[in-house]
Parts: sequence; C-alpha cells; structure tokens
Amino acid sequence: MNKRKNHFRPGLDFVSEEMVAALLKKPSYDFNELFEEVLARLRERNAAGSGKEMLRLRVYEKLRILVAEGIVKKEEKTYSGDRSALQTRRAEMAEAKARIQQRRNSSSVLHVE
Repeated sequence: MNKRKNHFRPGLDFVSEEMVAALLKKPSYDFNELFEEVLARLRERNAAGSGKEMLRLRVYEKLRILVAEGIVKKEEKTYSGDRSALQTRRAEMAEAKARIQQRRNSSSVLHVE
C-alpha cells in the first residue's frame, strides 16, 4: 500500500534546497516564476535529471508541503516565504546532509583481517 508523503524528510534533496534558496532570494513568486528559478538553479548544478513536467510536479508537491507547514504563505496565486522559517529549514537540511555524509564516510571504511 502506497502512502502519500505529507511531511518534510531532510536529506539530499536538491529540489527543496533550491526552492528554499529561491524563496529567500526574492520575497514572492507566482508558481511558474518559482519553477523556472528552481529549474535554472538545478540545471546549474547539473541536477535536473528528470523530465521538466515530472520536475514541475515535484516542485508543486514540495511547495504544497511548505504551505501546509506554514513556512510558505499562498495568497491567490502568489507564494511568499517566512524568512526565519526558511532559514531554519535551510539549517535543518544542512544538518541532515552532514549526518548523511558522515554515515557514508564511516560506512565506507573497510575492515581487512
């Protein structure tokens, strides 16, 4: 049984990282403008692997989660981020990324007897 993910799972999530960075850069976006900004940032990182429409769906889903959590406010068709909440989310993502990297480094050590 598939369960929809309606919560934030920090980790190596380039889409969330770029959405938070874009929302911190500019006070408000309409969805298409935000999507184009995220797409451009992902292409710079060479991380826009999936098709454009699939990426659009991922951005919309993640944006919906941020709205539900109160980190982003939706007014009509305009999305604006709560700056302090976005900075907190950015710190959470950086911390999770560091933990994952630390786990990878510690598990890559081979024990030879």
